[in-house]
This record gives sequence, structure tokens and C-alpha cells, in this order.
Amino acid sequence: MKIHTAETLAQMFEDHFLQMRTPDDPENLYAPIRYALGEGGKRMRPTLLLLSYNLFGDNMAQALDAAAAIETFHNFTLLHDDIMDNASMRRGRPSVYAKWGENVAILSGDAMLINAYAALQRVPAAVLPQVLHAFNSMAAQVCEGQQYDMDFEQRNKVSVVDYMHMIELKTSVLLAGATTIGALLAGASDDDVRHLHRFAIELGLAFQLQDDLLDSYGDERLGKKIGGDILEGKQTYLMVTAMSNADEGQREVLRTAPHRDDWSDEQKIAAVKAVYDTLDVPHLTEQQINIRFARATAMLDALSVPAERTESLRTYAASLIGRKR
Repeated sequence: MKIHTAETLAQMFEDHFLQMRTPDDPENLYAPIRYALGEGGKRMRPTLLLLSYNLFGDNMAQALDAAAAIETFHNFTLLHDDIMDNASMRRGRPSVYAKWGENVAILSGDAMLINAYAALQRVPAAVLPQVLHAFNSMAAQVCEGQQYDMDFEQRNKVSVVDYMHMIELKTSVLLAGATTIGALLAGASDDDVRHLHRFAIELGLAFQLQDDLLDSYGDERLGKKIGGDILEGKQTYLMVTAMSNADEGQREVLRTAPHRDDWSDEQKIAAVKAVYDTLDVPHLTEQQINIRFARATAMLDALSVPAERTESLRTYAASLIGRKR
């Protein structure tokens, strides 16, 4: 069987995805969908689905519609997330919510969810029940994760355990749905499906923790303003870890600094990061990223396929969190 690289599969998906047509009318329903699904996303989830399929099969056309369903569902959630977060920007340009308004973003998002199921129903009939079950479980858990995330905005204290559970649902589960569906489409064994599911859960946790770290300690060339999570008062791994380890004076700084009207944004960010640095939070976060990534790669080692077949997936996973391997 032919082993494809992640780059080849991502392009294969892009070619397929951009050929999928939406109606022209009503314009205000479908134009936002074309805008949201256009080039610019990472295409991480469909790429993971195709890489997982390619571990066991090489008839890649058989997996492209499921990959389209995953990507469409993911982008549907972003349309609705932007409404809930009052977010004006998405991928460096105005969000659908900002460009067309709340009502359009809701309705276009609903239509995207329908389109995701329409793509999913084109998978081979023999595996459709298993694929549909995996997709529905994934979709419900993503909604649960979003609700926990919103609940945390109203809580003064969030434990590290609670935070990790939330990001598992909100971030990891969508990656795990992709790998699971890819494996199911290729006829993988139950054990291999479970290993790939766990691989993606751990990879998703590492990816989100890396994102949290980069928001405060990254580089603005990555396209994200440094300290945005701090200014928004978001509950991130860095914040919940700091709150868990801080004394009362440090907790007061963490609680109040983002909301001080007499400080500039730079002063707010610097005050919170000073507490992070004192408590060694960046190092603790890096440790957790390394642990999660090691657990993910261990799941690849446990697969029933020859080691060389996992190389593309292993390399892609490493690239997602900035590793050479």
C-alpha cells in the first residue's frame, strides 16, 4: 500500500473540498459558508483523518467525504463560537459574525451542520453506522466542552483537572473523532481504533497546552497577539496552574491585573507573566506538553501496522506542536 505524506493528503483534501459546491441563493445564507470554508484553516482534522485511514488503506477517495464532514463541522462550531465569544476576527480577517451579523452566523452555521451530515452520508454503507456513531459522540462532546468553557468564565477558581477535562472535550475529541473515523473507514481492528482515539486525545491536549503557552510566551509573527488570553481574563492552563500554586497576594494580582483601568495592556500582561515566571508556570506547562506528546506517540507504537506506516502520522503530530520529531 502507498504511504502518503501529510502534505500530499492535505492537498488531496483541499482539491476535493474546494470542488464541493454550495447553492448561490439565498446569497446571505451561502456566501458566509463559502467565506468560512475557504482556504486559510489548518485543515488539521481532515489531514488526521486521511493519515489514519492511510495506515490501513490507500483508496484515499473513500475517505474524502468523511474528511469534508469533519472540516465542515469544525467550521460550523467556529461560526457559533464567535457569536458566543463576541469575536470580531477569525484567521486574521473579520468573522462571519462581524461581517454578516448574528442572525446570519447562526443560520449559516446551522446549514453547515446539515452539510456536514450530507457529506457523511456518502461514506460506504457498510461502515456508515459505526462512522455515524463516532461522529455523533464527537459532536455531542464538543458541545459539552464549549459549555464547560462558558461556565468557567463565571467561576473564580477552576482546577487543573477541570480545565484538562474541558479541553479534552473542546479540542481533543474533535481530533479523536477524525482519527477514529479514518480508521473505521479503512477497516481497522477495534484495538487499533482505540489506540488511535487515545493518540488523538493526548495529541489534542498537547496541542492546546502549546497554544496556551504560545499566547503568553510566543511570537507575534505566529499571527496571534501575545497576551491576548491574559487581557481577556481567560482560564488557560497557565492561569489555572498559577492560581493553584500561588499565595494570596499572587492570586490577587492574577485576579485583578487584567481588569485594571489604570494600567496599559503591556503592564497587565507583564504583571501576570511575572507571577507565572515566579511560579515556574512556563516550565510546568512544557513538562505537561512533553508528557502528553509522549503518551500520544506511545499509542502509535502500539498499532498493529509496521512502524514505517506510522511515520507520516508521527511526523505530522510532531509538527503540530513545533517538534522536529
